[in-house]
Amino acid sequence: MAIEENTATTSAVVQEPPAAKGEVPVALEAPVAQEAPVAQEAPATRGEAPVKPEFLVRRDERGEPGAEPERERERRGGQNKNRHAKNKSTAMLDARKDKLCLKLSVGEECAFGDSCTFSHDVDGYMASKPPDLGPSCAAFDAFGVCGFGLRCRFAGAHTADAHRQIVDEAKVAAADQRPTVNEIPKATQIRLRKKQVPFPLTDEFDAKWAAAQDKGCVDAMRSAAPTAKRERRAPVDFAGKTYLAPLTTVGNLPFRRVCKEFGVDITCSEMAIANNILQGSQTELALLKRHKSETIFGVQLAGSRADVIGRATEFVSRECSVDFIDFNMGCPIDMAFNNGGGSALLAQPRRIERILRTMRHVADCDITVKFRTGVKNNVNVAHELIP
Repeated sequence: MAIEENTATTSAVVQEPPAAKGEVPVALEAPVAQEAPVAQEAPATRGEAPVKPEFLVRRDERGEPGAEPERERERRGGQNKNRHAKNKSTAMLDARKDKLCLKLSVGEECAFGDSCTFSHDVDGYMASKPPDLGPSCAAFDAFGVCGFGLRCRFAGAHTADAHRQIVDEAKVAAADQRPTVNEIPKATQIRLRKKQVPFPLTDEFDAKWAAAQDKGCVDAMRSAAPTAKRERRAPVDFAGKTYLAPLTTVGNLPFRRVCKEFGVDITCSEMAIANNILQGSQTELALLKRHKSETIFGVQLAGSRADVIGRATEFVSRECSVDFIDFNMGCPIDMAFNNGGGSALLAQPRRIERILRTMRHVADCDITVKFRTGVKNNVNVAHELIP
């Protein structure tokens, strides 16, 4: 019996020897051994189209085909790639080692001690320090003391033997070392960030307003006087005076000083965002500074919430030297308008009323308002808001 393999099928043809005369040959099909079944992969989840393993390319760390790198994303990093690093880079720490601690440079004791990242080697610092740029220090000549101490590039003018700082007590007593006011202390900034600063007047008004709304007698709030009796500052007489309007990014303190020299009477700060003040933002609190030459000075606040504006107003009125506080209802920039502040308030007279009554309740100075004739073209609303 001969067996012929049929490669196109899984069966074999079995052919018998030649049959005898008169017999019909019969072809028989006999089953053959099947190949071992291939392991089936797990069925894909509905909605997924997995790529066949033979088409996947694995690459090692060098970018060459090979083993799959483990935790590749963590090695590659991203916006948080330095989250496990120290607060200061090695290069920064090395640079600080060559600089003298500012506390030691002015003759004070460093609160950090041995953990200070600056140098405490006074003799080594003075030996490696470059020569002074001149024989006299302008700060020492004007105020009798230099805040940079031994780190000053004119330190020879106010340094005695054994690297001791010289202080001219007569000049210190006579000189006005603080030409600017309204500098918020660091401790107050930290309390603002931790929400530890109380605002009793704002809380009092908010409670009264909420109670009046519940009783449906908000109109009675219009004639209600503050319960807290406190001395108010003298009102500002704007008649016949030149007024330097608030100018964002332009009307900073140096610019206002120049304008004062040219004869302007009333000055106002740049627009300060009320919410940023309450968060203790250093850049926002710097806008509140006032120079001694500014005889009549105001601070402009911007925002959209009555409680936030009230707290910022109470803080400025309590902590700063101002003659009036201006509320911004005219700013058209997206930062203010899209958040409901600035000129967007012109379409919300009820909110305007609550904001201004809150400011009037908590402040001990005049409240002024800056606004436009309207928001939309040829649609004036100022004549409706003024009453």
